[in-house]
Amino acid sequence: MDDEELVEAEERCGPSGIFELPNYISPIAVVYNLEGVEELDLSPETLAGIFAQQITTWNDPAIAADNPDAELPDLAITPVNRSDESGTTENFTDYLADAAGGAWPHEPDGSWPVPGGEAAQGNSGVVAAVGGGQGTIGYADLSQAGDLGVASIGVGDEFVAPSAEAAAAVVENSPRLEGRGQHDVVIELDRDTAGSGEYPIVLVSYHIGCLEYDEPGTAERLRAFMTYVVSPEGQEAAAEVAGSAPISDGLREQALDAIDAVRAT
Repeated sequence: MDDEELVEAEERCGPSGIFELPNYISPIAVVYNLEGVEELDLSPETLAGIFAQQITTWNDPAIAADNPDAELPDLAITPVNRSDESGTTENFTDYLADAAGGAWPHEPDGSWPVPGGEAAQGNSGVVAAVGGGQGTIGYADLSQAGDLGVASIGVGDEFVAPSAEAAAAVVENSPRLEGRGQHDVVIELDRDTAGSGEYPIVLVSYHIGCLEYDEPGTAERLRAFMTYVVSPEGQEAAAEVAGSAPISDGLREQALDAIDAVRAT
């Protein structure tokens, strides 16, 4: 919630305030379709150059430098972006703005900021467009990547592939936003992390609620529901259905502390 929304939340929830818990973590994969290239490493600057349409062929020196052992074809790159406004696009461009420096001159936005290229509706549309072409590259929820190639992204001195563990790690190791309440666990994602094994292109969604309710039954049901959501069983169910990355034990502990604080007035 932004500052204006927090004021509105206090009117709804009273002086005890709210909880915000990062309980849904979705790795965003960079997917590609390039015959003969089974593995692909991309630094943040190279990735930004591709999607800014400044790097236009697969054998560009920047891509070759990231992949010294790969046989890269002299083939045009076709970047595929979302045609609809989306949280996936907002988080992807937020990563590029934070991690790629001047190689990405655009502000984070839910609408794709670069004209040209190919556009498709939704995660499934991007995956279909990338799969239907050759030399194509796009971004989509990892759970929908299917048989497409998935790039590893430069993090510090290594290249990290998207995974549940790597996505959860960057969220757990990122700092909390200062100035919030004890149970207002808002994460300032460290997109430019150099942490080993952390994958920084992620989307995080929050459960938000009041810490006090008028009816005891409401508080009791909320605690029961949220306890299941953050449990290993609840997180695994979400992973199976939606392809999310289960939260870490550290995030679960913080969430359970907040859930235990929910009371009836």
